[in-house]
Amino acid sequence: MNKQPIVSLKGITKSFGQVVANEDISLDIYAGKIKGLLGENGAGKSTLMSILAGRLMPDKGQILIQGKPRIFHSAKDAINAGIGMVYQHFMLIDAMTVSENIFLGQEGGTWLRPKEMAQKVNDLAKKYGLEIDPQARVSSLSMGEKQRVEILKLLFRNSQVLIFDEPTTVLTSQETAQLFAALKEMAGQGKAIVFISHKLEEVMDLVDEVAILRKGRITAQMGVKDIKSKADLALEMVGREVLLEVEKKVVPRGERVLHIHDLNSGQLKDVHLDVYRGEILGLVGVAGNGQKPLVEIICGLSSFEQGKIEILGQDWPKFYKFFPWNRSLSYIPEDRLGLATCPGLDLTDNFLLTTRKDFSSGPWLLKNKARQKAADLIRRFNVLAPSTKIRARQLSGGNLQKMVLAREFYRHPLLIVAEQPTQGLDIAATEDVWRLLLEAKKEAGVLLVTGDINEALTLSDRIAVIFNGQILDIFPVTDRFKVENIGLLMAGVRPES
Repeated sequence: MNKQPIVSLKGITKSFGQVVANEDISLDIYAGKIKGLLGENGAGKSTLMSILAGRLMPDKGQILIQGKPRIFHSAKDAINAGIGMVYQHFMLIDAMTVSENIFLGQEGGTWLRPKEMAQKVNDLAKKYGLEIDPQARVSSLSMGEKQRVEILKLLFRNSQVLIFDEPTTVLTSQETAQLFAALKEMAGQGKAIVFISHKLEEVMDLVDEVAILRKGRITAQMGVKDIKSKADLALEMVGREVLLEVEKKVVPRGERVLHIHDLNSGQLKDVHLDVYRGEILGLVGVAGNGQKPLVEIICGLSSFEQGKIEILGQDWPKFYKFFPWNRSLSYIPEDRLGLATCPGLDLTDNFLLTTRKDFSSGPWLLKNKARQKAADLIRRFNVLAPSTKIRARQLSGGNLQKMVLAREFYRHPLLIVAEQPTQGLDIAATEDVWRLLLEAKKEAGVLLVTGDINEALTLSDRIAVIFNGQILDIFPVTDRFKVENIGLLMAGVRPES
């Protein structure tokens, strides 16, 4: 029995302008325990842990470490106190290698040779089953691989309090199992773990105790053994019953909106793919197997070497030469803060990023009209924001994602490329996004790129499996044999029927 918490938060309050993120929160964290921190998007979880990790200063309240008051003016102060955190939005330097990012700011790192650094990182990665090339540039990594670097940074510091903010959103089920094994081992060694997640099954499998935030306040704390079911946990978290079930109605297949034939470019090899109006095609695979370059080519962010691509019946070069703002292609990127939005702009200006042609009159921009429409969409899509004047970076990840969806669906697209659309979203927001995508396929074809197999099977009409830059198979979700063997296909193995 732990007599004294390693960390005590007392009366923590934090506001951002009109937004109260944390209000009078008190929380104890014990060595040797894994505490799950749950709540809807915007409930204040990440803000609270950012305060503990020294990234933010509280307006009121006190932090006690081993019973002694501490004030963290920076993340370095928290690190020196034995506290480390992996954030949803990665804190990496793209131009540096994996090893350089992990050693950055660490004592002794300046004097180590690159080979020694790479060897140390390689040994650490193998120890926890988080293999990665230590000499690879971060800019070349997938989101899942970047997440591994963040986790390795935390493990390298050997912190006594380790905070993980949605660490599994870009991991495969195997990688998640490896991470959980590492977290349990750390807790067994006396470290304190704080685990922020929206995946209730993960919480039930991993944590020892749960704290639930709602609208910036702690509303419940309990041991995981006292939780009867995921449904009860969701009810505590959201305040209503959420089953994460949606009705997938059959929609008549329309014309082809995306055609890829014999695409060869970099990692991609002989890719053939078609998407039709009235369907959702789920593209699944382990992170780093070609999803990112394929999406970037489809969405016009990079060119390709060989092959043919048609979008809405037009050749790829012609389509992007005369790209229409509406009834066209909408891209919902995985990186919602760095690519989908401009963090420093307010919500109206972010709304105008892809819709400005609808709010232009000659050389004039009809800003008031755009602001009114953005405010209307905020209400309709249940985005928790006090006004359109707040900046994108002030929204939680889930609310920012809903804002991106609202903006892109306003354009009435005929082809939607949705890349990890529910990554980091709470169970209620995930259900909302699923319904929106199913509604959208009545008018559009949807290419759903996801690492969540359950999401792919729940929403998709057909599944495409990508491995090492190749589409290994495409099949309907009604093909039970192939659905049961998706894991083998993702590993590059074609099952024998």
